[in-house]
Amino acid sequence: MFDCLQSRTLTTAMGEVAYVTNEFSTTPYARPPLFFWHGFGGGSSRYEWSAVYPAFAAAYPLFALDLPGWGVSEHRDQSYTVAAYVDHLLECLGQLTAEPAVVITSSLTAAFAIQGAIAHPQRFCGLILTCPTGLSDFGQDYRQTPLAQIARQPYVDIAFYRLGVANVLSVQSFMANQQFARPSRISPEMVATYTEVAQSAGAEFAALAFVRGDLCCDLSRFLPHLTVPTYIVWGEQAKLPPVAVGQRLAQLNPDAIRAFDVMPGVGLTPQLECPAVMIGWIDRYLGQLLASP
Repeated sequence: MFDCLQSRTLTTAMGEVAYVTNEFSTTPYARPPLFFWHGFGGGSSRYEWSAVYPAFAAAYPLFALDLPGWGVSEHRDQSYTVAAYVDHLLECLGQLTAEPAVVITSSLTAAFAIQGAIAHPQRFCGLILTCPTGLSDFGQDYRQTPLAQIARQPYVDIAFYRLGVANVLSVQSFMANQQFARPSRISPEMVATYTEVAQSAGAEFAALAFVRGDLCCDLSRFLPHLTVPTYIVWGEQAKLPPVAVGQRLAQLNPDAIRAFDVMPGVGLTPQLECPAVMIGWIDRYLGQLLASP
């Protein structure tokens, strides 16, 4: 029913984006297409989900994408904004499938997916999210943090990116202190992949927009308006944001949020730290979605 995963590109308003797909040949699909998008951070790419999405290739049409400005997608020197990324997610859904999709994503990208699902719920049949955040939730202003202030200084911002983000030591430090609960789970391949992406030409454009706070939003303002069935996984030891914030967010809309599960002993990216467990939970959520009337 499907070929092996193939690399493809798609022309979008924000530039050429790279993705992999299993190219299901039967339409309409018997099961909803799955879209995997990565979160934000130095060196981020679809690699974040690379140990997860192949597990679903035999049963679902799937698309795993690099966001504009990240991975091997085009790195334009352009304005990277919340609205632009929300529109981009919707554009990709519209170009790649005519069916309502399940969007599986994390962190700040999850906040964009939620906004897209509120604006166009007919394009979604479900959301599966890890540690969703707008980074300025419940009125907190990330842009006032020292890190954001540094990244907004001309010339200093580029030096900061090169010295504080786009090198092996910085990648290792971020993984050990933010992404992972157990640094022993960080592989040399992970560090090498993130470093290579962070050092690619033009990677600083989108990354600095993220660090400056240009992409922040208050997710608590949007969640009450969500109607699409949503499942949330939170790493027990995630720091930015912690579980307590996630629980507050989930309580804003118990009708749409069908599950809020805390994964023990992991940090911000359970899909990278414990992919086998994440596969099991996604499979369970998909089963619940398919069983829903």
